[in-house]
Amino acid sequence: MSHPATVSIAHEDDLVVVSVMGEIDVSNASDVERSILDAVPNGAAGLVFDASGLAYLDSSGVRLLLSVAGRLRWRGQGFVLVAPVGSRCRHVLSLAGVDGALSVEAVMGDAPARIRADLDATR
Repeated sequence: MSHPATVSIAHEDDLVVVSVMGEIDVSNASDVERSILDAVPNGAAGLVFDASGLAYLDSSGVRLLLSVAGRLRWRGQGFVLVAPVGSRCRHVLSLAGVDGALSVEAVMGDAPARIRADLDATR
């Protein structure tokens, strides 16, 4: 039996921090994506996606991460995924061969600086 995803949204300065607990799979990926994108206003510098609490991520979840990152990049906003080394999320991204396509940090404390550095590099 799956454990549905729980999405928590917080605002820290000009960043949106989304923490997802549980599982992201084909049954909920589009709803999770919609709630995340709705939470990021155009004026935000970017989004920190905290996947530390994810117990499961399938290909729908990988597509969600790539889609959200791409949409934000198009809007001129940053995206950083927080996934601890050795976590399921990191393992799935590595298996899918997309871990290099996303900005990934191991701990939450490094994410805001990474977003700002990534944005500075593109401007």
